[in-house]
Amino acid sequence: MSAYENPPAGPFTTDSGAVTDGGNAWAGPGAILSAATILSDSAGRWPERTAVVAGAERITYGALWHAALRYAAVLRERGVGPGDRVGLLVANSPHFPAAYFAVLALGATAVPVNVLLKSDDITHVLRHSRARVLVCSAELLGEGEAAAGAADALVLTVGTGGGRRHPALDERAATAEPSAGPVPRAPDDIAVILYTSGTTGRPKGAAITHLNLVMNVATTMLSPFGMSADDVLLGCLPLSHTFGQICGMGTSFRAGATLVLMRRFTAEGALDLMEAEGCTVLMGVPTMYFALLEAASRRPVRPRLDRAYSGGSALPVRTLAEFEAAFGCPVYEGYGLTETSPCVAYNQRDWPRKPGTVGKPIWGVEVAIARSEVEDAVEPLPSGEVGEIVVRGHNLMAGYVDDPRATAAAFVDGWFRTGDLGLLDEEGYLTVVDRKKDVILRGGYNVHPREVEEALLRHPAVAQVAVVGLPDPVYGQEVCAVVVPRDGLTPDGALVDSVVTWGERHIAAYRRPRRVVFLDRLPLGPSGKVLKRELAVRLRSSDEAGGGTAEG
Repeated sequence: MSAYENPPAGPFTTDSGAVTDGGNAWAGPGAILSAATILSDSAGRWPERTAVVAGAERITYGALWHAALRYAAVLRERGVGPGDRVGLLVANSPHFPAAYFAVLALGATAVPVNVLLKSDDITHVLRHSRARVLVCSAELLGEGEAAAGAADALVLTVGTGGGRRHPALDERAATAEPSAGPVPRAPDDIAVILYTSGTTGRPKGAAITHLNLVMNVATTMLSPFGMSADDVLLGCLPLSHTFGQICGMGTSFRAGATLVLMRRFTAEGALDLMEAEGCTVLMGVPTMYFALLEAASRRPVRPRLDRAYSGGSALPVRTLAEFEAAFGCPVYEGYGLTETSPCVAYNQRDWPRKPGTVGKPIWGVEVAIARSEVEDAVEPLPSGEVGEIVVRGHNLMAGYVDDPRATAAAFVDGWFRTGDLGLLDEEGYLTVVDRKKDVILRGGYNVHPREVEEALLRHPAVAQVAVVGLPDPVYGQEVCAVVVPRDGLTPDGALVDSVVTWGERHIAAYRRPRRVVFLDRLPLGPSGKVLKRELAVRLRSSDEAGGGTAEG
């Protein structure tokens, strides 16, 4: 018997008077809220509707919630209860939502782990979060097993492959008696710990509450995403990351839509899947949009999406326009962070879209621009001035796990300091300029890499570009453009000269790249962001070794 078989007829939760878990009645004062209801409510409303498509598998909402309750029963037998942390090193598959909502249903805390991490980084996440158990896809045991051993965490596997050295959660769940329903939690109890990308050192654990999670899902399901039961979302983002997990899986499940999972993104595979499954919605990061455009240029038939959403990092205006022309749908760009559950602002249907901006704040969230050089107070700046983006609202995390110093530095005067630079126009649209730490100081002038990148991306031979600062004995830092040329173009001297000349014509002298480097690809992090620190280190190492890249 499969854990995903449809359950017998009947309610999925007990009555609201006394919610139970395994026969232990809970009673107590105060508000209660479990993020597990994102799935349980849809299962109660639409038990026969398809929730997840994964290859040949089509899993209904009723079957998925029943599987989650069976997973929960097995985890409970292993000692997992309210407040415990459970690591999820699980690939994009039906096992992820089943395990994720099982953990939430138990009142425990889910700790998603990026599947691309190596053993040392996984060990850090498990140790730092004090995870008692690691649910691990069998094919990922090569990294997960050693990490769990170092962190003294019990391993439970899901899926096939990797041998049978550990108990199989999915196999045991197939014959387990399901838990009765979600264990009630207080709104400020921790539902999920999401680890940042580590752009300033070791990743920090952002503690996301049940209220954060439920509010961000419920709010963004309505706007900007406008998800309905008729939608089919391509799940090409990793479910371990906040964009794929909360914006994608969360809003899809809340609306009763269908989530079509890709185990790993490829542009050709995504186009095939969108066409075959009739996908109406795409959510992706800019690198996915670049790849989809390249792949679509080689085929006459393209899927007809209703709308697309971009996040994670800045989407060049040219790319946005080219994608809209190629796929016949509007692209909405937005902004968020791991610490903000994640959405902060988005271009939304209720207002005119402004390409190049990330739109207006979502419902219930405020954004302001503060003087960036003042660290211990929030001093607002007027419209049109560049400063640090600060946020307050229902989306703010409870804090960084076991890091009171970082938490205190991030929360000032009731606002969360994002570390990003931006500006608000007179109509309230937010433009993200750059990360504070990415700003290049050349000869006393501040150079914002994104402005230089936007200018270079208008060059017809440039497919992707990242601008970084490199040490310079005269100017302190020099502006360097790292370019990925369009398909079929050779990065020879003529192309270098062409890009340099383009910069001279379109970019102010103090911001213009004096160095242009060509690479086959840019280094990307788990969420698809360009790793600019790694890129700068690589270029400095190349300089010390005597070259190795085409440049001018």
